[in-house]
Amino acid sequence: MKKRIWTVMPVVHLLTILMVPMAVTTFIYNRILGIIEFVVCVIAFIIVTVLSLRFKSYIRTVAASAMAECYSPDKKSLETMKTPVAVCGEHGEIIAYNSRFRKNFLDNLEGENNSIAPFISDIEPETALRRSTIDTAFANKRYTVFVREIEKGMLFEFIDDTYLKNTADKYHETKKSVALVVFDNIEDFSAEADQEAAAAHLKAEDMLYRWATKNSILLRKLGENRYIAVFEERVLTAQTEEKFKLLDNIRGIIYNGRPATLSIGIGHGCESLTDSAAQARKALEMALGRGGDQVAVLTNGDYTFYGGVAKGVEKTSKVKVRAISQQIAEAIMQADHVLITGHRFSDLDCIGAAAGMYALVTRKYHKPCNIVTDTDRTMARNMIDRLRKGRRDMFVSLERGFILSGSRTLLIIVDTHSPDFIESDRLYKNCGNVIIIDHHRRMVNYIDTASLFLHEPNSSSASELVTEVIGYLADDVLSHTEAEALLAGIMLDTKNFIINTGVRTFEAAAFLRKKGADTVVVRDAFANSLENYRDKSRLVASAQIVNHCAVTVAAGEIHNSRMVCAQAADDLLSIQDTYASFVISAIDAHTVNISARSFGRMNVQVVMESLGGGGHQTMAAAQLPDISLEQAKDKLIDVIKEYEFN
Repeated sequence: MKKRIWTVMPVVHLLTILMVPMAVTTFIYNRILGIIEFVVCVIAFIIVTVLSLRFKSYIRTVAASAMAECYSPDKKSLETMKTPVAVCGEHGEIIAYNSRFRKNFLDNLEGENNSIAPFISDIEPETALRRSTIDTAFANKRYTVFVREIEKGMLFEFIDDTYLKNTADKYHETKKSVALVVFDNIEDFSAEADQEAAAAHLKAEDMLYRWATKNSILLRKLGENRYIAVFEERVLTAQTEEKFKLLDNIRGIIYNGRPATLSIGIGHGCESLTDSAAQARKALEMALGRGGDQVAVLTNGDYTFYGGVAKGVEKTSKVKVRAISQQIAEAIMQADHVLITGHRFSDLDCIGAAAGMYALVTRKYHKPCNIVTDTDRTMARNMIDRLRKGRRDMFVSLERGFILSGSRTLLIIVDTHSPDFIESDRLYKNCGNVIIIDHHRRMVNYIDTASLFLHEPNSSSASELVTEVIGYLADDVLSHTEAEALLAGIMLDTKNFIINTGVRTFEAAAFLRKKGADTVVVRDAFANSLENYRDKSRLVASAQIVNHCAVTVAAGEIHNSRMVCAQAADDLLSIQDTYASFVISAIDAHTVNISARSFGRMNVQVVMESLGGGGHQTMAAAQLPDISLEQAKDKLIDVIKEYEFN
């Protein structure tokens, strides 16, 4: 509460004196009451006088303390200070100031008893004291304010550094960053011979150049559909505030039912343009690895993403897979032992891809090989049991896998590329060479020490990629059981060829069918027990719709909860006008899992990444530690409500 005693006190004294004649008048009519009023008047006068003297002493103490803090003993006044200075009481009320403060902040008016807050950007005085140094602006000038504690108050010293701060801002705003720009699928347009495709290609390129000219960006073409851009910090700030509307504009160019998409990688906050260009290259790789149609900004090792709402477009060319397949063959031949592993809680895609690579390694290259997985925590138990028949050493435990690993061991990781999700971190670190085969969109925390990375985010599944590798290296190594395992993996991740399905997906399925894959047997891999079916139905029935998303919580005991929750998430997508589904379940007493599915209208990878998880555009998950099911549901709903559909 502000102290205004020096202005209120004279009035209080006057009122106290006026009470005396009133008491005399009362005494004439009622002596006892008059005496009481007179005694009250005397007491009030004494109290007011004491308070007045005490507050005058308080002001003298604060002022003296301020001068003792700032000046040598021979200086006697705030006027000796060359900067604006104000002395305040313990609640931030102004007690004293020099003429410079009055001229710069009070417009030569008096300002005692006012709060200092309006002159320090409305920061609470106590907060300013804790910081000791704050920045403020007043009357088109910018100041650095030094705040010191004095006895029963505070001292504020204002340093006018408007020029220095404006210069620093100008330097920051004009600092340069490098960006690498690439059209994700414009080559598909330019490959067409008709005029409409050529017009779409030219329109997209013209839109990019107009964007650069409008925002004073230096843009130069590096090669076919690749560009380099240099722009100032102020331009980047403006683009991030509008979330790179260029992506939406480019996406509006449609040819043959397909939108054009653009990816940009930006190296930000670097000391030189050379470093910025190197960072931009990494950022672009990350943007493309996440499916394209987005901007990735890399700042001091941290990524920020914008866009990524368009459905990925399948690359019909297999040049990349063919080239990496040969490198995989060389790595296998150079290894003494090959181990294959995937993600924790392995599913049909993970096991199918592992089985395919196992067949390639053992039958084509005749190398000792094992699949390392935790068979007690898997969603593909039936398929593992079928693959094990006649080959008891095909699957080994995590402990056995670690014993078999070494510097001459090749580790092939399938269906994941994150060190947080693989079956065994110890196994990965103990192998001399690592190859990754994965289709999930690239996560920020990925295994960057792999010698080979076969990564196709627009592929349907890891099983599809492995099938293509086998087709290039040795198309006669698969048994019908391994072919069925690969087909089951494709069917799982495509929801029976509904989503993420392209020409290459059907080519892979046809190849596996030719190798003896029985679709009836594959269907049995998805068979449910009656108990699981009841649990799944209960989850579907309890779902609620939030922003076109179905959300349900698996409360109570559920057998095979991971499998049931995944199946419930798939079934929820069949609800009318539902773009995505989320099933929340408890892994243990301290961890909650969220399974997310979509048909592509919503990018569930972005949603799960905001909760610490990741995955694919149409299939993702997150694990939240130390949280209840209801708390996890509330956090998820908050993220869903903020999601903007394209």
